[in-house]
Amino acid sequence: MNPIHTNFRPQPVVTGKPSLSPKSPSFSTSQSVTQQSPSFADVLHNQLSQNEGVSFSKHAVQRAAQRSIDLSQPNLDRLNEGVRLAGEKGLNDTLILIDQTAFLVNVPNNKVITAVNGGDLTGNVFTNIDGTVII
Repeated sequence: MNPIHTNFRPQPVVTGKPSLSPKSPSFSTSQSVTQQSPSFADVLHNQLSQNEGVSFSKHAVQRAAQRSIDLSQPNLDRLNEGVRLAGEKGLNDTLILIDQTAFLVNVPNNKVITAVNGGDLTGNVFTNIDGTVII
């Protein structure tokens, strides 16, 4: 009498170039089989996080990318100057105007909450601010 093997599971036969699988000991969740290029918003966020000064919320980064807002170093310097002036006056939530761009900044946290430029400024009402700085 032969015993019946009920635990038998066939192993798959794999051919071709080996790749990492989640069961592989060298697999890491940070690795991916396909490399994706970072989005513009991700690149912008990385650049802004390296800036010594005001930081940008995720929402502000998205708005700046969508609206093609100029965040060159001279404009960031002007924005930081506006935040400094607002801080000296004891302001908390401040609208900072630089040319045709408006930045809503939480001064105590040194963080840009949102950004609006050009034609999008017309008809906007900014509420819950305690001051405006024009640079």
